Amino acid sequence: MFLRKQFANSPTVARVAPFVVFLLLTVCQGKFFVGSEYWLYLAKTLVGAWLIWEMRPFVTEMRWAMSWEAVVVGIVVCTIWVGLDEFYPKIGKAGAVWNPRGHFGEVTIAAWMFVIVRIVGSALVVPPLEEVFYRSFLYRYITKTDFQSVRLGYFAWMPFLVTAAVFGFAHHEWLAGILCGMAYQWLVIRKQRLGDAMTAHAITNFLLGLWVVWKGAWKFW
Repeated sequence: MFLRKQFANSPTVARVAPFVVFLLLTVCQGKFFVGSEYWLYLAKTLVGAWLIWEMRPFVTEMRWAMSWEAVVVGIVVCTIWVGLDEFYPKIGKAGAVWNPRGHFGEVTIAAWMFVIVRIVGSALVVPPLEEVFYRSFLYRYITKTDFQSVRLGYFAWMPFLVTAAVFGFAHHEWLAGILCGMAYQWLVIRKQRLGDAMTAHAITNFLLGLWVVWKGAWKFW
C-alpha cells in the first residue's frame, strides 16, 4: 500500500525507483557467498516482477505491443550483440561468469532451474523495467523536466544520443549496448508507444539466452 501511494504521488518515482531497486540487487549479486549470484538473481527477478505489478497502474505506457518492426529489431540487436563481440574492446572489468551448469553440475535440476530463471527474468522482467526508465523517463526528462508533457514519439538528437550512451555504458559490451539503445529508442519514436521496444528487448534477451545455453557462451550472462 505504501509503495503504491508513492508511485501514485510521483510519476518520477513510479518510473525510476523500481529500476534503481533492481539495479542495486544486480550490484549485490555474488557478494555474499559462493553461488549467491544465482539465488540473488532469482530474488531480484521475483522482486522485479512484483515491482512491475505495483507500478503498472501508474505507468500507463508500460504495455506490451507486437509489431513486425519489434520482431526485426529484437533479432537484429541479438545478432549485433553476439556478432560484434570479438571486434571491440570492452569497458570495465567483466563480472564473474554466470554459469549454473558449471556451478551446480551439467544436468542437475538446480542448473536447469537457474538457466530458466535467467531466461525468464531477462526476457519478461528486465525489458519493462529498463524500457520504462530509459525510453519513457530518461529520454523525455532530458528533453524536458516535465517529462510527461513530451510525447513518446518525439525525436531530438541530444536525448536520443545521451540516452543511448547511458544505456550502452551501463553494459560491459558498451558498443553493442549503444546500438541497442538507439534501436529500441527508434522503435518508441516510430510507433509512438513503449510496448514495441519492450517486445524487441524481450526477443533480444530471449534469443541471447538461447544462444548462451546452446553455445555455452556464458560470458554474455
